[in-house]
Amino acid sequence: MEGGSSGLSPAQCRAARALIAWSEEELSSASKVAKATIAGFEAGTLLPDEQTLQDMKRSLEAGGVFFIAENGGGAGVRLARSASASIDTDETETVQYEEYLKNDAPPGAGG
Repeated sequence: MEGGSSGLSPAQCRAARALIAWSEEELSSASKVAKATIAGFEAGTLLPDEQTLQDMKRSLEAGGVFFIAENGGGAGVRLARSASASIDTDETETVQYEEYLKNDAPPGAGG
């Protein structure tokens, strides 16, 4: 069962809660969505209306989750950057380009 146009799937909802260590009860409280609705959605047995999905997604985003759209690599979630982060979290630096993975030192050069 897929989410509506909100782009929220049951798997993303479960993963988002896990990332920020929220229980169904905490998401229910933050989003004003019944815990039973959240449980049914995450289990794939219930598809809430679009407004309910948006409320859940917005609450998770406010809690620190960034939703990754389906873009060829699959939809997902990650922790959003904290405005108070003390380290540079530029995601472009996490990509490993093949030319940087090659060892161009001659054999026996050490290191």
